[in-house]
Amino acid sequence: MSTGRSSPIPDFAQEFRHQLRELFVWRRDVRHFRPIPISPDVLARLLELAHLAPSVGLSQPWRFVLVDDPHRRTAIVQNFEVCNAQALMDEPAERAQIYARLKLAGLQEAPIHLAVFAEDATRQGHGLGRRTMPETVQYSAVMAIHTLWLAARAEGIGVGWVSILDPAAVAMILEVPSHWAFIGYLCLGYPAYSDDTPELERQGWQARTQMQILRR
Repeated sequence: MSTGRSSPIPDFAQEFRHQLRELFVWRRDVRHFRPIPISPDVLARLLELAHLAPSVGLSQPWRFVLVDDPHRRTAIVQNFEVCNAQALMDEPAERAQIYARLKLAGLQEAPIHLAVFAEDATRQGHGLGRRTMPETVQYSAVMAIHTLWLAARAEGIGVGWVSILDPAAVAMILEVPSHWAFIGYLCLGYPAYSDDTPELERQGWQARTQMQILRR
Protein backbone atom coordinates (compact mmCIF):
# COMPACT_ATOMS: atom_id res chain seq x y z
CA MET A 1 0.00 0.00 0.00
CA SER A 2 1.32 3.39 -0.94
CA THR A 3 1.83 5.87 1.88
CA GLY A 4 2.59 8.81 -0.40
CA ARG A 5 0.40 11.84 -0.76
CA SER A 6 -2.28 11.76 -3.41
CA SER A 7 -2.76 14.85 -5.56
CA PRO A 8 -5.73 15.40 -7.83
CA ILE A 9 -5.03 14.67 -11.49
CA PRO A 10 -5.34 17.85 -13.58
CA ASP A 11 -8.32 17.91 -15.87
CA PHE A 12 -6.85 18.79 -19.26
CA ALA A 13 -9.73 20.09 -21.33
CA GLN A 14 -10.34 19.10 -24.92
CA GLU A 15 -9.18 22.52 -26.13
CA PHE A 16 -5.85 22.03 -24.35
CA ARG A 17 -5.45 18.56 -25.85
CA HIS A 18 -6.07 20.03 -29.29
CA GLN A 19 -3.46 22.72 -28.68
CA LEU A 20 -1.03 20.09 -27.42
CA ARG A 21 -1.41 18.17 -30.68
CA GLU A 22 -0.82 21.40 -32.59
CA LEU A 23 2.36 21.87 -30.58
CA PHE A 24 3.56 18.43 -31.63
CA VAL A 25 2.71 19.12 -35.26
CA TRP A 26 4.50 22.47 -35.28
CA ARG A 27 7.60 21.17 -33.50
CA ARG A 28 9.97 21.41 -36.43
CA ASP A 29 13.70 20.98 -36.85
CA VAL A 30 14.43 24.66 -37.51
CA ARG A 31 17.46 25.70 -39.58
CA HIS A 32 16.85 29.36 -40.37
CA PHE A 33 16.68 31.93 -37.59
CA ARG A 34 15.97 35.63 -37.23
CA PRO A 35 18.74 37.78 -35.72
CA ILE A 36 16.83 38.25 -32.48
CA PRO A 37 18.44 37.28 -29.17
CA ILE A 38 16.75 34.98 -26.68
CA SER A 39 16.55 36.61 -23.26
CA PRO A 40 18.38 34.87 -20.40
CA ASP A 41 15.10 34.58 -18.48
CA VAL A 42 13.43 32.70 -21.33
CA LEU A 43 16.42 30.38 -21.76
CA ALA A 44 16.49 29.69 -18.02
CA ARG A 45 12.79 28.83 -18.12
CA LEU A 46 13.30 26.40 -21.00
CA LEU A 47 16.18 24.65 -19.24
CA GLU A 48 14.12 24.43 -16.06
CA LEU A 49 11.35 22.68 -17.99
CA ALA A 50 13.87 20.35 -19.65
CA HIS A 51 14.96 19.35 -16.15
CA LEU A 52 11.44 17.96 -15.60
CA ALA A 53 12.00 15.27 -18.23
CA PRO A 54 11.70 11.63 -17.19
CA SER A 55 14.94 9.82 -16.44
CA VAL A 56 15.92 6.29 -15.52
CA GLY A 57 15.98 5.89 -11.75
CA LEU A 58 15.55 9.65 -11.41
CA SER A 59 19.18 9.95 -12.45
CA GLN A 60 18.70 13.27 -14.30
CA PRO A 61 21.96 12.65 -16.20
CA TRP A 62 21.65 15.47 -18.75
CA ARG A 63 24.36 18.08 -18.77
CA PHE A 64 23.86 21.32 -20.75
CA VAL A 65 26.71 23.44 -22.07
CA LEU A 66 25.97 26.92 -23.42
CA VAL A 67 28.48 27.66 -26.17
CA ASP A 68 29.01 31.42 -26.22
CA ASP A 69 32.69 31.68 -27.10
CA PRO A 70 33.04 32.57 -30.83
CA HIS A 71 36.26 30.56 -31.19
CA ARG A 72 34.59 27.42 -29.86
CA ARG A 73 31.59 28.00 -32.15
CA THR A 74 33.93 28.34 -35.12
CA ALA A 75 35.64 25.10 -34.16
CA ILE A 76 32.26 23.35 -33.97
CA VAL A 77 31.32 24.64 -37.44
CA GLN A 78 34.64 23.46 -38.84
CA ASN A 79 34.14 20.02 -37.33
CA PHE A 80 30.66 19.87 -38.80
CA GLU A 81 31.97 20.73 -42.27
CA VAL A 82 34.55 17.92 -42.12
CA CYS A 83 32.10 15.33 -40.77
CA ASN A 84 29.34 16.39 -43.14
CA ALA A 85 31.60 16.12 -46.18
CA GLN A 86 32.57 12.59 -45.14
CA ALA A 87 28.97 11.56 -44.43
CA LEU A 88 27.68 12.76 -47.80
CA MET A 89 30.38 11.32 -50.03
CA ASP A 90 28.06 8.51 -51.12
CA GLU A 91 25.01 10.73 -51.56
CA PRO A 92 23.98 12.26 -54.89
CA ALA A 93 25.44 15.77 -55.21
CA GLU A 94 22.05 17.50 -55.19
CA ARG A 95 20.93 15.80 -51.97
CA ALA A 96 24.29 16.45 -50.35
CA GLN A 97 24.05 20.16 -51.11
CA ILE A 98 20.54 20.39 -49.64
CA TYR A 99 21.52 18.76 -46.38
CA ALA A 100 24.81 20.59 -45.95
CA ARG A 101 23.22 23.97 -46.65
CA LEU A 102 20.43 23.51 -44.10
CA LYS A 103 22.61 22.26 -41.27
CA LEU A 104 25.28 24.89 -41.78
CA ALA A 105 22.70 27.68 -41.89
CA GLY A 106 21.48 26.75 -38.42
CA LEU A 107 24.95 26.82 -36.94
CA GLN A 108 25.72 30.19 -38.46
CA GLU A 109 22.43 31.96 -37.69
CA ALA A 110 21.25 30.62 -34.32
CA PRO A 111 21.77 33.01 -31.40
CA ILE A 112 22.00 30.12 -28.93
CA HIS A 113 24.25 27.06 -29.24
CA LEU A 114 23.54 24.38 -26.65
CA ALA A 115 25.50 21.14 -26.38
CA VAL A 116 23.86 18.28 -24.50
CA PHE A 117 25.78 15.51 -22.77
CA ALA A 118 24.87 12.57 -20.55
CA GLU A 119 26.89 11.75 -17.47
CA ASP A 120 26.98 7.97 -17.72
CA ALA A 121 28.75 7.57 -14.37
CA THR A 122 26.38 9.76 -12.35
CA ARG A 123 25.60 8.41 -8.88
CA GLN A 124 22.24 10.15 -8.93
CA GLY A 125 19.54 7.48 -9.08
CA HIS A 126 21.77 4.82 -7.48
CA GLY A 127 22.02 2.90 -10.74
CA LEU A 128 18.43 1.70 -10.44
CA GLY A 129 16.84 0.82 -13.77
CA ARG A 130 20.06 0.80 -15.79
CA ARG A 131 21.81 -2.35 -14.63
CA THR A 132 20.66 -4.33 -17.66
CA MET A 133 20.34 -1.35 -19.99
CA PRO A 134 23.00 1.26 -19.13
CA GLU A 135 22.20 3.10 -22.36
CA THR A 136 18.99 4.35 -20.72
CA VAL A 137 21.11 7.09 -19.13
CA GLN A 138 21.69 8.52 -22.59
CA TYR A 139 18.06 7.90 -23.55
CA SER A 140 17.12 10.06 -20.57
CA ALA A 141 19.22 12.93 -21.93
CA VAL A 142 17.35 12.58 -25.23
CA MET A 143 14.08 12.92 -23.31
CA ALA A 144 15.37 16.18 -21.84
CA ILE A 145 16.12 17.42 -25.36
CA HIS A 146 12.62 16.56 -26.51
CA THR A 147 11.09 18.29 -23.49
CA LEU A 148 13.19 21.38 -24.17
CA TRP A 149 12.18 21.25 -27.84
CA LEU A 150 8.46 21.30 -27.07
CA ALA A 151 8.83 23.98 -24.41
CA ALA A 152 10.78 26.14 -26.86
CA ARG A 153 8.15 25.73 -29.57
CA ALA A 154 5.46 26.83 -27.11
CA GLU A 155 7.50 30.03 -26.61
CA GLY A 156 7.75 30.59 -30.37
CA ILE A 157 11.39 29.47 -30.39
CA GLY A 158 12.78 26.99 -32.89
CA VAL A 159 15.32 24.24 -32.26
CA GLY A 160 17.64 22.52 -34.71
CA TRP A 161 19.55 19.35 -33.78
CA VAL A 162 22.99 19.02 -35.38
CA SER A 163 24.10 15.41 -35.06
CA ILE A 164 26.84 15.26 -37.70
CA LEU A 165 29.71 16.05 -35.38
CA ASP A 166 32.61 14.04 -34.00
CA PRO A 167 31.72 13.42 -30.31
CA ALA A 168 35.37 13.26 -29.22
CA ALA A 169 36.16 16.52 -31.02
CA VAL A 170 33.12 18.27 -29.51
CA ALA A 171 34.11 17.15 -26.02
CA MET A 172 37.63 18.44 -26.58
CA ILE A 173 36.46 21.77 -28.04
CA LEU A 174 34.13 22.36 -25.11
CA GLU A 175 36.52 20.94 -22.50
CA VAL A 176 33.93 18.85 -20.68
CA PRO A 177 34.69 15.97 -18.28
CA SER A 178 35.89 12.81 -20.00
CA HIS A 179 33.04 10.70 -18.62
CA TRP A 180 30.35 12.83 -20.27
CA ALA A 181 28.85 11.29 -23.41
CA PHE A 182 27.95 13.67 -26.23
CA ILE A 183 24.26 13.44 -27.18
CA GLY A 184 23.50 16.36 -29.46
CA TYR A 185 24.25 19.93 -30.44
CA LEU A 186 21.23 22.24 -30.51
CA CYS A 187 20.69 25.55 -32.28
CA LEU A 188 18.00 27.75 -30.71
CA GLY A 189 16.43 30.93 -32.03
CA TYR A 190 13.28 32.55 -33.34
CA PRO A 191 12.45 30.94 -36.71
CA ALA A 192 12.82 32.99 -39.88
CA TYR A 193 9.61 31.30 -40.99
CA SER A 194 7.38 28.47 -39.79
CA ASP A 195 5.81 25.47 -41.47
CA ASP A 196 4.04 22.38 -40.20
CA THR A 197 5.95 20.22 -42.70
CA PRO A 198 9.58 19.23 -41.99
CA GLU A 199 12.00 21.21 -44.11
CA LEU A 200 13.83 18.10 -45.30
CA GLU A 201 10.48 16.80 -46.55
CA ARG A 202 9.76 20.08 -48.34
CA GLN A 203 13.23 19.97 -49.92
CA GLY A 204 12.67 16.44 -51.21
CA TRP A 205 15.24 14.81 -48.92
CA GLN A 206 12.87 12.30 -47.32
CA ALA A 207 9.12 11.70 -47.27
CA ARG A 208 7.32 11.01 -44.00
CA THR A 209 6.17 7.42 -43.58
CA GLN A 210 3.03 6.06 -41.95
CA MET A 211 3.27 4.60 -38.47
CA GLN A 212 3.48 0.80 -38.35
CA ILE A 213 2.45 -1.31 -35.36
CA LEU A 214 3.28 -4.97 -34.89
CA ARG A 215 0.92 -7.20 -32.92
CA ARG A 216 2.19 -10.26 -31.16
